[in-house]
Amino acid sequence: MFQNFDAPSRAHPIHDRLVALRAQLARAGLQGLVIPHADEYQGEYIPAASERLAWLTGFTGSAGAAVVLVGEAAVFVDGRYTLQVRDQVDVDDFTPEDLIGHPPHQWLKGKLSKGDRIGYDPRLLTLAEARRFEAVCQGAGATFVALDENPVDAIWTDRPLPPLSQVMPQPDELAGETADSKIRRMQEVLADKDVDAAILAQSDSIAWTFNIRGADVPHNPVVLSYALLRRDERPILYVDGRKLSNAVRDQLSERADIKEERAFLTDLAQLGTESRRVLVDPQSTPALFAKTLTDAKGVLVEGADPVVLPKARKNAVELEGTRRAHRRDGAAMTRFLAWLDQNGANGRETEISVARKLERFRAEAGAADDMPLLEISFDTISGAGPDGAIVHYRVNESTDRPLESGTLYLVDSGAQYRDGTTDITRTIAIGTPTAEMRDRFTRVLKGHIALATARFPQGTTGAQLDTLARHALWQAGLDYDHGTGHGVGAFLSVHEGPVRISKAGHLPPEPGMILSNEPGYYKTGAYGIRIENLIVVTPPAPIAGGDRDMLGFETITLAPIDRNLVEPALLSPAERAWLDGYHARVRETLAPSLDGDDLAFLIASTQPLDA
Repeated sequence: MFQNFDAPSRAHPIHDRLVALRAQLARAGLQGLVIPHADEYQGEYIPAASERLAWLTGFTGSAGAAVVLVGEAAVFVDGRYTLQVRDQVDVDDFTPEDLIGHPPHQWLKGKLSKGDRIGYDPRLLTLAEARRFEAVCQGAGATFVALDENPVDAIWTDRPLPPLSQVMPQPDELAGETADSKIRRMQEVLADKDVDAAILAQSDSIAWTFNIRGADVPHNPVVLSYALLRRDERPILYVDGRKLSNAVRDQLSERADIKEERAFLTDLAQLGTESRRVLVDPQSTPALFAKTLTDAKGVLVEGADPVVLPKARKNAVELEGTRRAHRRDGAAMTRFLAWLDQNGANGRETEISVARKLERFRAEAGAADDMPLLEISFDTISGAGPDGAIVHYRVNESTDRPLESGTLYLVDSGAQYRDGTTDITRTIAIGTPTAEMRDRFTRVLKGHIALATARFPQGTTGAQLDTLARHALWQAGLDYDHGTGHGVGAFLSVHEGPVRISKAGHLPPEPGMILSNEPGYYKTGAYGIRIENLIVVTPPAPIAGGDRDMLGFETITLAPIDRNLVEPALLSPAERAWLDGYHARVRETLAPSLDGDDLAFLIASTQPLDA
C-alpha cells in the first residue's frame, strides 16, 4: 500500500550508463561531474524524477553523492550505508568513499589537474556545497562550471515525470497557529535582520509557513515549491498551478500571491536590480538562486532559514496531536508485536511479510480512530538476522530473508497521520537470544535510558548529550556509526532540523522540540540492535536542592521493549525503575485500545523485570 519492495530497476546496465555519461561530458568539454543525492528543493526525500544518483550508480540510500571523472568515479555514503553501498554498487565502476570522513570535495582535490573543468547542476548543490568545490578547483587551477542542463538528464531517456500531488490545507485546529500569524512572525524576523525578503527553498518550511501539505515526495507530506517572504508585502508562493484546486487557490490567495515556479528566478533577478537585501541560507538554498541574485546586483545576506527554528519548536496543539498519534501508533505496534510473538518463529514469515503486516495494523488503527494513516513516514527497515546490522537496510524481493529462531529481528518504522508523525524502532528476539545478544541489547538500553532521563541546562548541545547514549557501549569497547537523535516534524518530515543528538550536533535542544532517542549496536554479518523512542524537550524546571532550572525529556512513544533481551544484572536500580515505570505507562495508556490476545500480550510484556 505504501512501500514498494521491488528491487531498483536495472533496465540498462549501470556500466553502460557510466560510459554514456562520460561521452556526454566529453562533448561538453568537461573532465568531471558532481552528482549529489538532491533535487531542486534540497530535501532528504526526493521524487523518482530526481533520483539521478540511484539511476546512475545503483545506490538507493537517502544521503550520498558521486563524482565521475574521465578515468575513475566514486560514490560517497555515510556510516548508515557502508554495507548497503557495496551490495548495490559495482565497485569496479564506483569506488565507495566516506561521505563524512573524506567528502567529495576533499577527494576531488587530489584528482584535479590545472585546466580541468568540473561540471555541476547549480539547482542541486547548495551555495555552501558549491563554495567548497569552487575553492578546491580554484586551488588546483581548475574551474567549477555551473551547467544550464544536467548531463545525467540528457542520457536518462526513461526519466519519470515530476510529481503533481494536490495541495491540501492543514487545518488550524491541528496546526495550532494560523498561516497569517506565522507570516507576521516571520516578517518581524526579517525586520529584525534588516532584510527585505527571504528565500524559502525547503519544502517543509513552506508547508509549515502556509499550513499546507502534499504528497510530492515519498513519505513526507510536502509540496515541492518555492516561496519568497517579504518584509513589507505579501509573501509569494511559487507552485505548479495544477496542484491547486480552485478552493485551495482561493484560500491561499487570501494571504499570498500565487505564481508558477518558472517566475521564481525572474522575480529574484528583479529583487537584485532593485538592490534589495535578501536573506539566503547557504546550507539549504540552491547555488543557482544566490548566483541569480548576485548577478543582478542584489545584496545577499547569509543566515539560517528563518522558519527552521520556529517550526522545530512545536506549539501545544502540535504536541497534543503528536501524543494522540503515538497512542494510536503504539496500539498498532503492540498488536504487531503480539502477532510476531506468535508467528515470528514459524518459519513462514519474511522481512517483507512482517513489514506488510505492520502497515496493515497501522491502517486499521488509523481507521478505528477516525484519523486515517496517510503514509508511512519512511521505508520500513525490516532486518532479520544479519540484515539488521545494515543500519538503513531496505528489503526488496531479491534480498527478502525469512525470520529464524535464535536470531534478532530489527524493525524501524513510522507513520504519517494528520495529527502527527511517528518513528519507532524495536529489536525482538526470535526464539532464545544468546548471552552476547542480551549483553549488547542491555548496553543499548542503558544508553537509551541515560538520554531519556537526562536533565541538562539550557545551551547544552546535541554532541554533549550524545555521549550519554554511548557511555555503556564505550565501556565495553563498542560504538555505533550513526547519530543518536534527529528532529521530527508535526505531520511533516520525519527527519527535521536544525537540532540533532550526535557527535556533530552543535546546536542545543529547545523546549517543544521533538527528537528521536535511538542508540544501537551492529555486529556485521550477525545482527543489529536499536531501541528508538521519540522524546519532547520539556521546559526549564527546578530540581530539589539545585540552583539552576534544567531542561529534560518526555518520552512520547508507547510500545513494549523486549524484556527477553534484557540482562537485569547490568541495570542499576534506577535503570530498572525507569524500564518498569515506562512499561507501566505503556500498559495503562494502551490497554483501553486493545482486547483479547493483544491485551494479554500487552499485560505480559509490560510486567516488572522481577515479575
